[in-house]
Amino acid sequence: MSDKPHQNLAIIGHVDHGKSTLVGRLLYETGSVPEHVIEQHKEEAEEKGKGGFEFAYVMDNLAEERERGVTIDIAHQEFDTDDYYFTIVDCPGHRDFVKNMITGASQADNAVLVVAADDGVAPQTQEHVFLARTLGIDELIIAINKMDVVDYSEDSYKDVVSEVKDLLKQVRFNTDDAEFIPISAFEGDNIAEESDNTSWYDGEILLEALNNLEAPEPPTNADLRLPIQDVYTISGIGTVPVGRIETGVLNTGDNVSFQPSDVGGEVKTVEMHHEEVPKAEPGDNVGFNVRGIGKDDIRRGDVCGPADNPPKVAETFKAQLVVMQHPSVITAGYTPVFHAHTAQVACTVEEINHKLDPKTGEVAEENPDFIKSGDAAVVTVRPQKPLSIEPSGEIPELGSFAVRDMGQTIAAGKVLEVNEK
Repeated sequence: MSDKPHQNLAIIGHVDHGKSTLVGRLLYETGSVPEHVIEQHKEEAEEKGKGGFEFAYVMDNLAEERERGVTIDIAHQEFDTDDYYFTIVDCPGHRDFVKNMITGASQADNAVLVVAADDGVAPQTQEHVFLARTLGIDELIIAINKMDVVDYSEDSYKDVVSEVKDLLKQVRFNTDDAEFIPISAFEGDNIAEESDNTSWYDGEILLEALNNLEAPEPPTNADLRLPIQDVYTISGIGTVPVGRIETGVLNTGDNVSFQPSDVGGEVKTVEMHHEEVPKAEPGDNVGFNVRGIGKDDIRRGDVCGPADNPPKVAETFKAQLVVMQHPSVITAGYTPVFHAHTAQVACTVEEINHKLDPKTGEVAEENPDFIKSGDAAVVTVRPQKPLSIEPSGEIPELGSFAVRDMGQTIAAGKVLEVNEK
């Protein structure tokens, strides 16, 4: 681990606009991937008739992804700039990977939106910007990529910039907080050093812009919230729940409660990377042992918090929902699966309270009969089995969710208020 402040960086944008190539280039330019690895990927890419994909190969190191030429899983890669230590959350561009994008973007502090100069704003560009906005990413760096394809034309760059600005205004993103940079991830223009090909551009290059991002405040002052990913039995220790701390601090000796399983006890040991530690903070992946808790008492999807202020368990909750794709319409009574932190619970949409104008966020229609793809709405939701979830205004890290049905992500949302059990 680096002693610099840490940032999670999401790379978002339409498929084939060059996200993976950009990530590979960033890792290469910051010395995170040695030259010989790139050479090896280059040979492999050329053998498969995909010359020029070598940087993308650095990220897409799953064989299946290479065959298909698309990014599926979120690959976590790390690199250092002068001021920060970054983890890249490479967010896949394809629609059926939006769930990854949501669980990925909700962990991101900032985002780089990649838009190809020869293609401009595409459907997923809009979707990802809207999601980033819904999930609380406030600052965007916009990389206008593939400048080499348009012969580094300033006019092409300006056209795309104005297109993106229009899109940002639609979703009420402050365009003053957005930085636009003409780049070629493939050739390396304006990534680590200024390019002679864009003599008309005098702004920051990408690594400078990343260095100048504001440092996120780690949510250490909030109450502990630790969604459980798995529960193991380890000989000599006993039951060990494992998860990533979203907010607060976990100390040895703390009294904790697991919800919705509703059990608790005293934390005996906390372990990170196979070493015992006295405490762990947001972003840390930990295994810990709690006195008196057995393997069958808790499960994946539980959330661990302080015993004197346990995680909320929702009887019902109100949420702002954005429908991305649905073959027909969503009406009251619809029961898809909600994915929130590590939990997956079937939930019923009890009521569609009102439809929102996605451009302004104002109420467009009270109690509509249905909502469909492209709509944003406030809905009342009833989980079919106990679910621990928090209002995004209080604990944003546990306040967002994805809605899945028929093998795809159909909606994303954030929790407005929780009516507790």
